[in-house]
Amino acid sequence: MKKILISSVLAVALVMGGCKDNLDIENPNQVTTETYWKTDADALAGVNATYSTLHRGSISRWMFFYYIIRSDEGWSQSPATDIVNNMDQFIITDYNYGNAYGVWNDNYIGVNRANQVIDNVPNIQMDETLKQRYLGEAKFMRALYYYHLVTLFGNVPLVLRTPVVGDKPASATQAEVWAQIVKDLTEAAAVLPNSYPSTDLGRATRGAAYALLAKAYMQQQKYTEALQPLQWLVEGDGKSVYDLMPNYRDNFLITTENNRESIFEWQFEQNPAETTDDDTETPNQNYGSSLPQFFGPSGIGWSDGEARRWVTREFTEPTTTGARDPRLAASFLYDSTNVKGPDSTLIYGQTFTQRYGRNNQRVWFRKFQNDHWKNEEGYRSPNNYRSIRYADVLLMYAECLNQTGSTAQAYPYVDRVRQRAGLASLSAAKPGLTQAQFLEQLKHERLLELSGEGHRWNDLARWGDLGPQLTGRDPGFANFVKGKHELLPIPQQERDLNPNLAQNPGY
Repeated sequence: MKKILISSVLAVALVMGGCKDNLDIENPNQVTTETYWKTDADALAGVNATYSTLHRGSISRWMFFYYIIRSDEGWSQSPATDIVNNMDQFIITDYNYGNAYGVWNDNYIGVNRANQVIDNVPNIQMDETLKQRYLGEAKFMRALYYYHLVTLFGNVPLVLRTPVVGDKPASATQAEVWAQIVKDLTEAAAVLPNSYPSTDLGRATRGAAYALLAKAYMQQQKYTEALQPLQWLVEGDGKSVYDLMPNYRDNFLITTENNRESIFEWQFEQNPAETTDDDTETPNQNYGSSLPQFFGPSGIGWSDGEARRWVTREFTEPTTTGARDPRLAASFLYDSTNVKGPDSTLIYGQTFTQRYGRNNQRVWFRKFQNDHWKNEEGYRSPNNYRSIRYADVLLMYAECLNQTGSTAQAYPYVDRVRQRAGLASLSAAKPGLTQAQFLEQLKHERLLELSGEGHRWNDLARWGDLGPQLTGRDPGFANFVKGKHELLPIPQQERDLNPNLAQNPGY
């Protein structure tokens, strides 16, 4: 299936365009803002560059360490102690730590690319409907990058135009950043289409804008406001666009990408012009993800990030036919991915016993991996990341209904997710739950459905569950300081360059 393969060369040129060297000699071949942004083709390339930022290593690799490994579902035994300390153990002494700084930089590169589209495309003479769609895509992507920034760093500078030399934006409050995210997504949803033809799969749709808008409201505990975009997805026009896939595992295979359950999906691909799958830089752009190499099981990948075993023990409820919950095998590689045990569990072409023996207790996340079609990993994985799935939306809708006092009305949406996994409906298994009891059940349902997909940290933050009380599940939380470690430190180098940036509390 065709994916959007977008080169970032153009975007880099636009960031640097117009600059002169010390001899004040202009390069006549250099793309500048004076020679660019003239045609609809320029507009399209600019919009594509906003998506290509998702291919950058700090976003497609290290950012997931902060959302997955830093939470209680993941951890690190990496020999690289900087990963263990900063991304797992909450031991942060270097406020310029490169992997965190890279996440900051790459997300702001995405913001900058979106800003260039928003600033320049309105002046291009082109089809008005297409122009508005391009602007909607750029606003969606700007909101996405700010969603990452505000949930990871908190009080970040709000940059809403193409910067010029000398700009020193002040820190914005989290409320101000959230308000801009809501504004961007609301405006995007008004102009984005419900779907695209196959040649444009992966672009932001109205459903993607509404789903991210609901997430933005929910992270602020604005559950009433989140209901409206969720209602469009579950009860309105979105109902005819999205649905659960019958097979849960189809959400993580390269053969079933961009399926009906996918609301927003990051498009990855191994460029056919590349002949290697290592970390050697090549003249060709890398459109793949290196996360599978860093999450890959020992002997296959680097195992810098892996799963906590306690999560596998949460899959205790059998299906209505007495079988094991199929989401367990789809989510994790460990000694019992096959219910028969380590002698029958295949790990990239060999049994678990052959690779690790029968008593190895390590567990690895499976959803990003490529074990379904090859026996190794690399730095250019073509396996797409399903950023927002319809199952996530159904559970979000149930949570918002419950939080706004409609607990009884929330049951059917949890039932759909459970029944796809073969479990009995919650309505039959646990009728009459109180609002507090239903929320606790939802926490369990989201863990089982979404484990290892990058949502756990924000879920814990939204529920107010981050803290040392998680130490029993994840010993790293013994170092967690409430009021501090919910956020990463603002990079000190940024503060040295810009005195208008305030540091986060506790750092």
